[in-house]
Amino acid sequence: MSAKISMKTLGNSEIKISSIGLGCMGLSEFYGEATSDKQGCELILHALDNGINFFDTADMYGNGHNEKLLAKGLKGRREEAVIATKFGIVREKGEYARTISGKPEYVRKACHDSLRRLGTDYIDLYYIHRVDGDTPIEDTIGEMSRLADEGKIRAIGISEASAETLRKAHAVHPLSALQSEYSMLTRDPEGEILGLTRELGISFVPYSPICRGLLSNWKPSSDNDDLRNNLPRFQGDSYTRNKSIADKLAVIATNKGCSLAQLSLAWVCAQRDNIIPIPGTTKIKNLDSNIAAASITLSAEELADIEKILSANKVRGNRYTEEGMKGVNV
Repeated sequence: MSAKISMKTLGNSEIKISSIGLGCMGLSEFYGEATSDKQGCELILHALDNGINFFDTADMYGNGHNEKLLAKGLKGRREEAVIATKFGIVREKGEYARTISGKPEYVRKACHDSLRRLGTDYIDLYYIHRVDGDTPIEDTIGEMSRLADEGKIRAIGISEASAETLRKAHAVHPLSALQSEYSMLTRDPEGEILGLTRELGISFVPYSPICRGLLSNWKPSSDNDDLRNNLPRFQGDSYTRNKSIADKLAVIATNKGCSLAQLSLAWVCAQRDNIIPIPGTTKIKNLDSNIAAASITLSAEELADIEKILSANKVRGNRYTEEGMKGVNV
């Protein structure tokens, strides 16, 4: 493969990670029928062999299956990988409904459970997946810092947190990453979060940088296992409206000689130098396309053309259902 993935240093650490990571969630659930473990392992190894060493998972993806799959895929090569996993969303198996927990005793139990499933002695980057509004963030981060002192985690992260919570958490222990949804169609972090992460030396890790396939070739289906069929911005008139924005952006991609998904990734990477996106996929051809996007540079004129479209066309529909918004921006 001709495309070359550059390396970055994870915020407030000495950990070297690829400038684009791999979001592993879809290998276990949420986007339709899950892949086989064999296919999942092949994808993970293909990523590793082609310059991606940053793998993102969580304890709740597939009720622990995703962490076990990652361990299986990285068997014998764990030291080559930077593993990020998350805790804090508590779900019953097969259920979307959740509670959020950042209680110190839960933090420790969740970490030990993840270490066991991942088959490793340490987690490179450990996130609280959503903020528990009933537990002071100082208590949650305090317990995570003790796990770091014990060598069980190397770096601490937080996901979908407000600017106020980010400052409070960082004051307890230097944070290495903030993970939030960010794409051309989801620009919430631009209000305050992006600037704050840069100010504090924290890496910003966008998930869904291709907007769950909306900035690609996804089309509505009858698959009950596909989360998108229940998300507001993928419904009826909202989907039609949002797809029209994607179609306008696709013209710029065509003129650039790349796919819309590649344009989307290149745009995200161009926004700040501390950004490390983690697009997810289940297909090697899409993974190769994402890797190639790392070499795409957008000109000032192209960025201005994209901004003109985005400024004139408002995205319709929330990004999650009410249940999915629990713990977001807390």
